[in-house]
Amino acid sequence: MLQPIGDRVIVEVKEAEEQTVGGIVLASNAKEKPTQGKVVAVGGGLYAEDGSKLPMTVQEGDEVLYDKYSGTKVKYEGKEYLVLHEKDILAIVK
Repeated sequence: MLQPIGDRVIVEVKEAEEQTVGGIVLASNAKEKPTQGKVVAVGGGLYAEDGSKLPMTVQEGDEVLYDKYSGTKVKYEGKEYLVLHEKDILAIVK
């Protein structure tokens, strides 16, 4: 598995729905870019100026909402992931 460094997080992207509530099937170019996913790996965190380590807020297994245009897509062992900084995560879904 991939192990992110620093304050980076690896997210398995939850794909956007292909059908609206009314039953209309959307073309692939009309779908919204996904903004929700599951955290599969978390980096060790950053260091403060005084040398202390800052803890990460998210943990493996958390469902998160993230900024629409953040991160870098990565393909690993046939699956697509998104690598992003913790600051690009907007919320944890409970």
